Amino acid sequence: MSSVREKSESRRFPMMPIRDVVIFPHMMTPFVVGRESSVRALEEAFMGDKKIFLATQHDASVNDPRPEDIYQVGTIATIVQHVRMPDGNIKVLVEGVERGKIISVSDEEGYFRAVVRTYPSKTEAGPILESLTTRVNSLFEQYVKLSQNVNYETMIAAIRVEDPGKLADTVGANLQLTIEEKQELLEIFDPVDRLTRVADMLDIEIEKLNVDRTIQGRVKRQMEKAQKEYYLNEKIKAIQKELGRGEKSEYDELRKRVEAAGMSPDAKDKAMAELRRLEQMPPMSAESTVSRNYLDWMLAVPWKKKSKEIRDLRFAEQVLNSDHYGLEKIKERILEFLAVRRLVKNPKGSILCFVGPPGVGKTSLGMSIAKATGRQFVRLSLGGVRDEAEIRGHRRTYIGALPGQILQMMKKAGARNPVFMLDEIDKMSTDFRGDPSAALLEVLDPEQNFMFMDHYLDVEYDLSEVFFIATANVLHTIPPALQDRMEVIRLSGYTELEKMEIAKRFLVPKQMKATGMEEEFLQFEDEGLLALVQSYTREAGVRNLEREIGNVCRKVARLMVNAQSEAEAKIEEGAEAPKEAFAQVVVGEPKVGELLGPARFRDLMADKRPEVGAANGLAWTEVGGQLLTTEATIMDGRGRLTTTGKLGDVMQESAQAAMSFVRSRASMLGLPKDFYRHLDIHIHVPEGAIPKDGPSAGITIATTISSALTKIAVRRDVAMTGEITLRGKVLPIGGVKEKLLAAHRHGIFEAILPRENEKDLADVPENIRKEMKLHFVQSMDEVLQIALAEDLAVHVSKAEAQQAVEAPLVDAQAPPAGEKRAH
Repeated sequence: MSSVREKSESRRFPMMPIRDVVIFPHMMTPFVVGRESSVRALEEAFMGDKKIFLATQHDASVNDPRPEDIYQVGTIATIVQHVRMPDGNIKVLVEGVERGKIISVSDEEGYFRAVVRTYPSKTEAGPILESLTTRVNSLFEQYVKLSQNVNYETMIAAIRVEDPGKLADTVGANLQLTIEEKQELLEIFDPVDRLTRVADMLDIEIEKLNVDRTIQGRVKRQMEKAQKEYYLNEKIKAIQKELGRGEKSEYDELRKRVEAAGMSPDAKDKAMAELRRLEQMPPMSAESTVSRNYLDWMLAVPWKKKSKEIRDLRFAEQVLNSDHYGLEKIKERILEFLAVRRLVKNPKGSILCFVGPPGVGKTSLGMSIAKATGRQFVRLSLGGVRDEAEIRGHRRTYIGALPGQILQMMKKAGARNPVFMLDEIDKMSTDFRGDPSAALLEVLDPEQNFMFMDHYLDVEYDLSEVFFIATANVLHTIPPALQDRMEVIRLSGYTELEKMEIAKRFLVPKQMKATGMEEEFLQFEDEGLLALVQSYTREAGVRNLEREIGNVCRKVARLMVNAQSEAEAKIEEGAEAPKEAFAQVVVGEPKVGELLGPARFRDLMADKRPEVGAANGLAWTEVGGQLLTTEATIMDGRGRLTTTGKLGDVMQESAQAAMSFVRSRASMLGLPKDFYRHLDIHIHVPEGAIPKDGPSAGITIATTISSALTKIAVRRDVAMTGEITLRGKVLPIGGVKEKLLAAHRHGIFEAILPRENEKDLADVPENIRKEMKLHFVQSMDEVLQIALAEDLAVHVSKAEAQQAVEAPLVDAQAPPAGEKRAH
């Protein structure tokens, strides 16, 4: 047996590095090309004889390989087919032709071009070669029979070749080898040596497959042994039962618990069927664990147990008043609910939604309602929940499946009529796993929730007696269908007087207890609390106020401990003990500044001097109302209107409408008709980093532009809000209560509102209505009359008189006789 190597020759080909695959000669292989350099090499091959040199990378993770990162031996291949895919990649089918070794590599025009040397060889037939070929065929047939990854008929047909080199390549390409082992095989140029190496590899692979089969057989025998043990255990149980030695089984206990649970008929039937299945299963099987967990959950959920309700309206009113100050509407609604419960035997559960800024007491109010009604209280936070299975649970087919949070919370409550708080319902999101807000539609619908279906339990569960309370900061993120199922009750921000009452009744005692302070050491005066409210917090709720009160308490606690330490030190030194180690700290307005430093919020009274081109608007935010200063400035230009301050589309359109209104009223404002042709107007609404949108700034923008053009200052002690039309009409807006609270909080006691919003004053606290002067307007002319510091008619007449004085006297001299004046 011998191989005759023919004369080698060198040729130049486009070269493409390939990853995680070795291409053998005579093999058809498809793969996808995506790298830019590889695509260029392919395109170069398309333009030529469709020959390309394919060499495997050492490291598949390298995206931009260098020549030294590529094996030196590869395969010259012919491109049989290619398809360009929509994402820009190219799917190609190549057929290996022959081996080649890289002599040199150059990088031309963004791709590799290699000089490749081939080594053709012929094999002379002989008995040794014939014996080797027969051995490889036999071994490969054994390998195919043992392996489950290849088709027997296809592989046997593929190796029916006479050329030993082609046989070695065909077998090597179809073995489950590593990239390094296949590359080693590719680098053997001599056909006989390559066939010998393939025979050795086949021996190793067959041995591996035999070991795998042995292990599988052992596992099967162990499983049969476990089944045999289960059968014998069951026989022993039956024998003991016949002999009268059997004790009460676990299954009998479960059956009694199911009978006593008070389930609905369908649920009871399903639980009994599952119990019968459990009895037939091997105790150690995985399926028995699933069934047992299911039965445990069925028994853990309350089916008939209820909390005894307190229906005493006086007691409920006392509880609500002792826990919360203000919030009269909500307290009335709760008392109405309790009154109905006394008159109706089985009323449906209520579904409320508290909407308001952070810190106004939405969550704590739910706890007070549970306390007032004598029910259990459970809370489920929905912030960030984006999986529908969180509400309805997973089906039992999944490993580790559990019921949804609704039933888990019902189990926690231990009664079928708890107060169930769905906190932050406006902060749910959606992804590919489903929409949890859609799953809540069934939970929060009194016509459907008496037959709520959880995916895990897969039986109807009655939620109709649950008192659901949802909380949210905003409504616009809650789907309309879900809003429709809830009774929305709005909680607005607190006034300064309400905050002071809340601080005196709740926050100061709570923080003093938390910091170990007593009244003999620390006392808060009303002036001190007012200073905290006005100068150190500016919020709709009271969370920051509580933090600042806690801050004061901690600082006084430190002063007290230092004083006590100094007194103890003096006693140790033999000095006489001071009569009073620490004098009571009275927190008034000066003491607040001493303890907390400079005021964080200044009173805007200092900025209430009239200004040209600046007006106070009012805005609604998720955390309550806010004062919004609007500025306008005039520059030489060509009539361009610029808006800045991160304004939304609706607000920019309001600015355009305001500008169009001002242009239509040019004569009334004492402006030339074409004034805008030579001016640019820039409108800015600080703060620039905060997004703003909505139509309610329309009259504010129009007032600002009018002031900037007429040079009449705008009163800064007046705030305004309202939508403007092109004809100057003032349309109604929302959030009146929050906006007036914001104006009052900033020390502004005069406001301009649309006439149609007069009906909304019923929601505004009485002390705010008394302290503030409110103007209700229908047109922009009324707004300008109130907001501008100077009367517009007087200003226009002055401007016209000034223009008449400055006008050139064209007609001062009559034209000569017979001469006509040019027109």
